[in-house]
Amino acid sequence: MKRVIVLSLLLVVSFNFSSCKSERPSEKLVKSKVEVKKSKSKFSIENADNEINFIAYKTTDKVPVGGQFKKVDITQGGEGNSIKEAIHNAEFSIPVSSLFTQNASRDYKIKKFFFGFMDKTKLLSGKLVLENDSIGYANIKMNGITEKVSFLYRIRANTFSMNATMDVANWNALDAINSINTVCKELHKGADGVSKTWSEVALNIKSSF
Repeated sequence: MKRVIVLSLLLVVSFNFSSCKSERPSEKLVKSKVEVKKSKSKFSIENADNEINFIAYKTTDKVPVGGQFKKVDITQGGEGNSIKEAIHNAEFSIPVSSLFTQNASRDYKIKKFFFGFMDKTKLLSGKLVLENDSIGYANIKMNGITEKVSFLYRIRANTFSMNATMDVANWNALDAINSINTVCKELHKGADGVSKTWSEVALNIKSSF
């Protein structure tokens, strides 16, 4: 979960990038396991089976494209006697270099022309806070700015799952959006001939303990 959470968030971000691949008009969310370490705690994000996925959108028809972050480091917390305790107040760091969309060319463009246009964004960092049994938020730092991202979550059969939507415009990243859209201009054109990269990114994170 250590790695889970982070991503979530950051997700943030990479979010729109996935759209630089032109092989298909739409792409499905990619799933993968985040690297983990062993822990002696009853519930540990590091020992959980984690998935950190995001969906970005392209064209005026808002065609979804998926990607993921394959590495998340828990910098504080992330362990407890319950799943909720392990996740609450967990702090994380996600290397932008771990972004993966199953297409090397697209990964390069996102890292160079999206994250590369941001200030000190080699890492996406944040903190997870659970407010009650279904609602929480993450304070995510990107482009030198920390913003709050609310999310819905649930815990079922030792599995924590959360969903959130973020707008990278809240991190003053519209220049980065314009940059990636310029590089992927033809790939982001729809039937109307308009090229568009959305600033909205959906996050889907799951940790099975």
